[in-house]
Amino acid sequence: MLPDELAAEFKALGLPGYRAGQVFRWLGRGAASFSEMSDLPAALRDRLDGIYTIPALTLLRRQISRTDGTEKYLWALPDGESVETVLMRYKHGNSVCISSQVGCRMGCAFCASTIGGKVRDLAASEMLDEVLRTGLTAGAEISNIVLMGIGEPLDNFDNVVRFLALVNDPSGADIGMRHISLSTCGLVDAIDKLAGLHLQLTLSVSLHAPDDATRSALMPVNGRYGVEELLAACERYFKKTGRRISFEYAMVRGVNDTAAHARELARRLRGTGSHVNLIRLNHVPERGLEPSTPEAVRAFEEVLSAAGVTVTVRRRLGSDIDAACGQLRRGQMRKSWNSTH
Repeated sequence: MLPDELAAEFKALGLPGYRAGQVFRWLGRGAASFSEMSDLPAALRDRLDGIYTIPALTLLRRQISRTDGTEKYLWALPDGESVETVLMRYKHGNSVCISSQVGCRMGCAFCASTIGGKVRDLAASEMLDEVLRTGLTAGAEISNIVLMGIGEPLDNFDNVVRFLALVNDPSGADIGMRHISLSTCGLVDAIDKLAGLHLQLTLSVSLHAPDDATRSALMPVNGRYGVEELLAACERYFKKTGRRISFEYAMVRGVNDTAAHARELARRLRGTGSHVNLIRLNHVPERGLEPSTPEAVRAFEEVLSAAGVTVTVRRRLGSDIDAACGQLRRGQMRKSWNSTH
């Protein structure tokens, strides 16, 4: 619940408004039960415990990279499903990459998350708990959030917007919108809807190809919203919010990493003020696609840079701990299947 909703709820119970504020602050610190809320009278804690549930994620598995300290978490949800969260430690602070759905229905050819399709949306409380539980388990203060884990955030629009309001509230986790990045495969209608909210978060668009033929082979969503339509929506988003778009580009060997692809991408993005993030594909055994060579990535970067497009190559983190999004959950699914067959 948002603060005003919680206040209305408590008012209906005959409780003073400040009690709602106390409870909301505790929830923003990651309290998993009313018994932890020490500034509430014991009788009130018992009463609230009899009316409400505070759902909390349960840790199934935690992996810590020996090379860079990246941590990957597999969380059990109350209904027995599971999602992944990743903690990335940087000099400027700790970033957590969270999931927004159990599974995904977007069907991208290179992704482990979409194998098996979408099971359900995550509630705002479950996304918030990913942030809080990860920080508490790691003993790390979370300063940045990336919605780039399992699922398509804009396919779970209402819950994601509610999560953003919760995590941004000064009485709760108090993480500023400019410290939050949301990644989408390119749902144009939802991008326009998000632009209308004028949030100051960073929108990251998973582009992965500059032309319809290549992108459609990698991303089925391109059959609904082509490259030109998607880029037009990105331009509208920038004009409405003033926030620069970041384009994610996973480099797949022999598929989207040629000089011709680089030149076409440069042509489309030149002068837009956008930023391109080149990512060497994380190998997913079930997908049969391979990452581009470091040399191909470097050559691609040089073409973009020479054309005046701002470009960076993302540093690969957690390569020794099931780095590709969805792999840890896939392993848990296989384990559960084997135990019942």
